[in-house]
Amino acid sequence: MIRIYRHYISGIYLVVFLMELCVFSSAFYLGDLLRDFNRNLIFFISDGIWLPSLAFCVVMLLSSTGMGLYQRAYGIGNMALLLRIFASFLVGGAVITVLFQFLPQLFPWHRITVYALLVSMAGILVSRFLFFKSVDNRSLKRRILVLGAGHHGNMIQKFEKRNLPGAFRVIGYLPMGNESVLVEPESILEVYTNLLALADAEDIDDIVVAPDDRRGNINLGEILDCKIAGYKVVDLLSFIEREAGSLPVNILQPGWLVYSDGFRLKGMAQIFKRWFDVFASLALLIVTWPFFLLATLAIIIESGWGAPVLYRQVRVGLNGRLFNVIKFRSMRTDAEKDGKAQWARTNDDRITRVGRFIRKVRIDELPQLYNVLKGEMSFVGPRPERPEFVASFSETIPYYAERHRVKPGITGWAQLCYPYGSSYEDAIEKLQYDLYYIKNYSSFLDLLIMLQTIEVVLWGRGM
Repeated sequence: MIRIYRHYISGIYLVVFLMELCVFSSAFYLGDLLRDFNRNLIFFISDGIWLPSLAFCVVMLLSSTGMGLYQRAYGIGNMALLLRIFASFLVGGAVITVLFQFLPQLFPWHRITVYALLVSMAGILVSRFLFFKSVDNRSLKRRILVLGAGHHGNMIQKFEKRNLPGAFRVIGYLPMGNESVLVEPESILEVYTNLLALADAEDIDDIVVAPDDRRGNINLGEILDCKIAGYKVVDLLSFIEREAGSLPVNILQPGWLVYSDGFRLKGMAQIFKRWFDVFASLALLIVTWPFFLLATLAIIIESGWGAPVLYRQVRVGLNGRLFNVIKFRSMRTDAEKDGKAQWARTNDDRITRVGRFIRKVRIDELPQLYNVLKGEMSFVGPRPERPEFVASFSETIPYYAERHRVKPGITGWAQLCYPYGSSYEDAIEKLQYDLYYIKNYSSFLDLLIMLQTIEVVLWGRGM
């Protein structure tokens, strides 16, 4: 894993990104050569082609990122991946075509676009083939040694199995002290005499210190020898933060939060985030106003003129302040006729036919752009929750109140990483991703979340 602006990026997928950056960067030049060769049987590169080539590269990379091609997606097959690649080319090609047609003085090489798309398509398919041929190579995965075979070791083992194929593989577990052994017996390493010698013999990359009880159960001298010898030593929380992009609240300690880096949404970062929210909201309003009209008409046709089109509900915002979130109404007007707050459920019978569709394509969220312009919400952040649920969760879930240290968002890290949930357990899982976002906030992470939200909307997963 490589850390960029405090966010961990898979090193394998970063290599894929750089490979495809080279493909897109050279595609316009190769397309120009191919076009001239077809016409004149000679090779000639046009002057000033660097600007449209740069535009082509940026648009295609953003389109590919938005389709989720540079993140680990364990649940999709080869055909689904191919569909995403073709979709990224359709979207990117459409944007490039419109851009070049409307700015002919700046981009007079629009006829090269088709050749550039064909060249880059061939290059991407080749790079993906090479990637999948190599990603299964076990030698590319980081080799992990875990010090601990109890509850914490079992947590790592379950995570590894749940996220196959991952970027690491555990070589083995070493029981610490008198802790109960809860990992699979075949994963226990045999008795060793020296930790450094074991790390050398097993060609270890990282050592994860994860005993259930650190008091007197670990040999700091041996671990220090490994550290000085060049082995990377990490604690359990840092390992899970790096690999899972979450902070597990059941083992999270205040001391670890105090001494770890992060929590830097202050000063210019806060000002820039606000500027970006205003600019992006206005831009999106200009682009999506037809959807506002269509959603309004559909709701009126289904429910009649007397029924409300918009739905306002009290939510908890920054520092616990209450505000009214605005959405297109997707449920019946009597959805909570008893006055009690209820979870929105999967296949909820309170959702109308129009509501089911606008929820699926996320159109019901568009009025929240007004909340963003007012400063009550941000584009990216933890989803705002109802005060009835917040009061209950704050009493029973550790660190739940910390999610209100930042403005709530229309989309967020938890919405990308965890499927739609409507239970107490789901609230805990999503909190762990929200804490990661708050701790590791950066404009870079916000940009990644917004791009990956495009994939969520188009392919209908999560949120």
